[in-house]
Amino acid sequence: MAVLDREFKGETTVQKWKYKEGCRPCSVCIAKAMRIMRLLLNSCFRLSTTYVGLQTSLKTGFSSQILSFHLRKMVHYKMEERGKPNTLDYRIYFKTSEGKYISPFHDIPLFAGDDQENDVPTKKAKKNGNEIVFNMVVEIPRWTNAKMEIATKDPLNPIKQDVKKGKLRYVANVFPHKGYIWNYGALPQVRVETNNISSPETWEDPSHKDNDTKGCGDNDPIDVCDIGSKVCSPGEVIQVKVLGILAMIDEGETDWKIIAINVEDKDAPNINRIHDVRKLRPGYLESTVDWFKKYKVPDGKPENQFAFNGEFKDKDFAVEVIKSTHQFWKALTQKQTDGGAINCKNVSVCKSPFQCSEEEACSIVQSAPTFGISDALPEEVDKWYFLPK
Repeated sequence: MAVLDREFKGETTVQKWKYKEGCRPCSVCIAKAMRIMRLLLNSCFRLSTTYVGLQTSLKTGFSSQILSFHLRKMVHYKMEERGKPNTLDYRIYFKTSEGKYISPFHDIPLFAGDDQENDVPTKKAKKNGNEIVFNMVVEIPRWTNAKMEIATKDPLNPIKQDVKKGKLRYVANVFPHKGYIWNYGALPQVRVETNNISSPETWEDPSHKDNDTKGCGDNDPIDVCDIGSKVCSPGEVIQVKVLGILAMIDEGETDWKIIAINVEDKDAPNINRIHDVRKLRPGYLESTVDWFKKYKVPDGKPENQFAFNGEFKDKDFAVEVIKSTHQFWKALTQKQTDGGAINCKNVSVCKSPFQCSEEEACSIVQSAPTFGISDALPEEVDKWYFLPK
């Protein structure tokens, strides 16, 4: 019998086969190994699945974009999956290292602190050299298609899959791209007003009109594209430094796209501004504009437009956008502005009238369906769309 020895690194699975004499790896061995992992999944609460953009021909009942099994545990934050992946009830909830449930939108700090004491972030912002470091909540790993996002209208704002016309949303593959071409996520504690742009802890306020783009915000957290090499997991909280920003106009609303890099990336010390990306990641910025311009065309929508003639603004401009949207978020959680349907329930925001107890937060999560085996992905997820030049 061949023995399967797997090392798990993000979404990349490195397979090493150890042979007995005369033994060759076969699908039977793989299937047995997968069944063992499946049993472990059901018995170990913290063991979870990460979806990857790799294909498998195994007929095991799992999704074709599976599967790395690993313990999801970050330095300060952990995730708890509820419901069945690839279904309407699937959620990823967040908790501290002490097991206290939190909102990734409101309770994870925007600025990465030097350290945390009892999971309470310090007031001093962490710096990488002269760079301010931000927390980023990864919603969508690179090369995957499921449109996962922080559920701003749900209590504790778990990550869930976006729904359109009653169906789960998957982004189309517009040639030559496959899924998202970066780790895609959001900054916490920012809000883009419906006339400006923001993200979790940064929020794009739909009532605020941006002086530069002349468009209103989309009422969501500010989006971030991490250009680092590591393929992250849904719900992973990473530290990034900001490089620049792109102002996309999506159906009349300003939708800022922050370009950032994981501070742990080997190239991070040499990539500090947007022109460094052009130098060390040639073609990446052009592909980013192309991706955002065309990704909705297969759904019958027109190409997206951009402010500033599609040019990326520098990091100083980007940081100012983040700071302003952070102020919108503060007003939101202090009930100084109307957030509409946004759910502001949190467990740690100082003086927030929306603050709830640990017991209430726990009851919200426990009321969600228990974690189950993933449903299969629809076949059209892998379809490629070829658009005219």
